[in-house]
Amino acid sequence: MSAPELLSGTALAVFRLNGQFLSAAERLARPAGLTAAWWQVLGAVLREPLPVAGIARAMGVTRQSVQRVADLLVERGLAVYEPNPAHRRAKLLAPTEEGRAAVDRITPGHAEFAARLGEALGGEEAFAEVRDALERLSKALDGLEAPGGTDAAGPAGV
Repeated sequence: MSAPELLSGTALAVFRLNGQFLSAAERLARPAGLTAAWWQVLGAVLREPLPVAGIARAMGVTRQSVQRVADLLVERGLAVYEPNPAHRRAKLLAPTEEGRAAVDRITPGHAEFAARLGEALGGEEAFAEVRDALERLSKALDGLEAPGGTDAAGPAGV
């Protein structure tokens, strides 16, 4: 198989995988009153408050999409904006107790799903190998510039 065919096949597999993960995340988050996107943004700030741009970078999505979700989380009392000592205008997003409790309600289903997926992959070692391969792919893409001068993770076609 040629390199262009491998790239296209890999991209299609990752696009399908993304859809599958989003669907699973929606099913896991729904009983806690969250969406997959809300869960993802709340999860990004559980350890420490972050600015919206920092959350977007970590997730590999646009700042605007995270801003919309962050505003909804704040509106619903699941998160708050806090002052950012490093940047006056870029406030930090932090979960409220209600937001933490919602994420906590997902934990049992998440653990059960993770165990079943690990088993389907052949155990924890095989699961770790899959994760490591995906991380290598992501790091390789981070280090490449796509034709036309945009980074490989940007809007250029695959």
